[in-house]
Amino acid sequence: MSKFLSRVDSPADLKKLSIEELPLLAREIRDMLLEGISETGGHLSSNLGVVELTLAMHYVFNSPDDKFIWDVGHQSYVHKLLTGRKDKFNTLRQHEGLCGFTKREESEHDHWNCGHGGTSISAALAFAKARDLNKQDNDVVAVIGDGSLTAGMAFEGLNHTGHIQNDMIVVLNDNEWSISANVGGMSAHLSKIMTGQVMLKIKQEIGQLLSSVPGFGKEIKRYAHKIDEAIKGVFIPGRLFEDLGFRYVGPIDGHDIKALTESFNTVKDLKGPTLMHVITRKGKGYEQAEEKADVWHGAKPFNISTGEFHKKKANPAYTNVFADALIQLAKEDEKVIGITAAMPDGTGISKFGKEFPDRTFDVGMAEQHGVAFSGALSIEGFRPVAAIYSTFLQRAYDQVVHDICLMNLPVTFAMDRAGIVGEDGATHQGLYDIAFLRTLPNMVVMAPKDENEMRHMLKTAVYHTGPAALRYPRGPGLGVPLDPEMKELEIGKGEVVQDGTDIAIIAYGHTVDWAQQVADKFEKEGVSVAVINARFAKPVDKELIVKYALKTRCMITTEEHSLMGGFGSAVLEALQEEEIFNTRIKCIGLGDIVLEHGAPSIQRKILKLDPEGMFETIMTFYGAVAKIEASSNGKKPHSENGENGKKADTKIKQPLNG
Repeated sequence: MSKFLSRVDSPADLKKLSIEELPLLAREIRDMLLEGISETGGHLSSNLGVVELTLAMHYVFNSPDDKFIWDVGHQSYVHKLLTGRKDKFNTLRQHEGLCGFTKREESEHDHWNCGHGGTSISAALAFAKARDLNKQDNDVVAVIGDGSLTAGMAFEGLNHTGHIQNDMIVVLNDNEWSISANVGGMSAHLSKIMTGQVMLKIKQEIGQLLSSVPGFGKEIKRYAHKIDEAIKGVFIPGRLFEDLGFRYVGPIDGHDIKALTESFNTVKDLKGPTLMHVITRKGKGYEQAEEKADVWHGAKPFNISTGEFHKKKANPAYTNVFADALIQLAKEDEKVIGITAAMPDGTGISKFGKEFPDRTFDVGMAEQHGVAFSGALSIEGFRPVAAIYSTFLQRAYDQVVHDICLMNLPVTFAMDRAGIVGEDGATHQGLYDIAFLRTLPNMVVMAPKDENEMRHMLKTAVYHTGPAALRYPRGPGLGVPLDPEMKELEIGKGEVVQDGTDIAIIAYGHTVDWAQQVADKFEKEGVSVAVINARFAKPVDKELIVKYALKTRCMITTEEHSLMGGFGSAVLEALQEEEIFNTRIKCIGLGDIVLEHGAPSIQRKILKLDPEGMFETIMTFYGAVAKIEASSNGKKPHSENGENGKKADTKIKQPLNG
């Protein structure tokens, strides 16, 4: 263990070090970050950039009494190391290990669970207001990056804070804006003078003196204030925040611990809200991450000395296949547009943007704006494809409803990271999109069995006359051959992958492959299993569902999604609507749980969502069905003549299309 870090198990231990020793501790922390993240993967460049900032915060304030609210929380690794969790750092993002974000259940020093951007200021304001109502005396500090500041919610929080004027500090961790040395130095110098205790006292005394001048004092003071504001508006790039009601401090060198601690000591006792503008460099201290901070934002395991990621031989990722397919469509149709919300690399839109820069839009961490923007573009005849992670589309739900579905606008939602995402944990799992989308009028919801079918579904969605959502998982596909041409699929029609008479497994999305593996296991047991690729969760293929409900002894639905409101629910609704009441049916998916972080393979095994677990679940269910039939003198719950009130050739009224 390092010389200084080994002595720090709590913020109280940190305060025993001298200010001169903190830069040495910072170096040791960076070494530990590199060693740990090179093994587990994680958010590297953002954490390397906030080492000195985090040290200064814990050195000046008293956590956990003073509350730190980290925006997104992916840059909280240093905070974890300083608050008694360094011995568990090798478990970061692993099953039952440390979370990659702040988590209240993990430590008393974590006050706010997060993972999505833009929430910190609103939460910090609430903690500050609660403190005042409870007549307490602690400090509240929100740390938000310039990327998160693009979120509309951040400005809502700033606006409210400026209005009610609670004592709190917002640290703007600025690692993107370019400020020249001269301007930055002058701004920091003027800010230090204007916010220093001596200057504040002088200004207060001058104000009192001017006010006392008979007849003209208040008028003189008002003009003096305007002159002061004009000077600050010229020299300090913080006028916007001051207009919102904040005291602006900065810019401050975010890697100068002494300057940071002095600034925090200065502002911690000031009244009202203060915004402290800190300039940091993402990837600080690791050359490869400094040069390509975006690449090293969410790093996979890597070799520290060479900076090379450990590569595993894998099939092309769904994301890459999506990007190539979108490019192909755009080459054929100049109306196709790619849109993303601060995730150009993660969604593949950056690849599309290299081919079509004029038809590519990254709207920042502003999913609500991105969805409304897409809707209006579609009205003007364009074919927008909004590539947004499943978990982040939740942030724009009202816009999906109000600005897209109610007007029946042809916008395609390409939902990457649908299903279990693994190491990023609860805040990033894509487990709710089927439920929150299939209830909406005019929306089509689909998922492919493999990456080849995804290409066809993308074209289907793009040329559909209304809104359509396409969900696909994180990671590699199955490596199936890709058809040279994309074709449009018939909306609401499933596919019989293989026929069978005993069990019908109706699988949705990438669970089709697992269903086939389960069917192979049953075939060895002498059980005939039909595998249906549902393709659509809305509208479902009722004709196919009813056919196999009448044909087989029992039915299974599979999905990597919450069971409540998911694909299985849609199948049950279809059977109820067609008055098929006696079908033995089992829905496989996720129960009413919060799924934490860990390798997807481990989580699927625990949840029995992998082929082995599904086989075990279905075998148990099938055995129960057999016992029921045996007790009923060998009768099935229905026959091909329709003992449950329906015949096998029953005509379906209308598809479930909302």
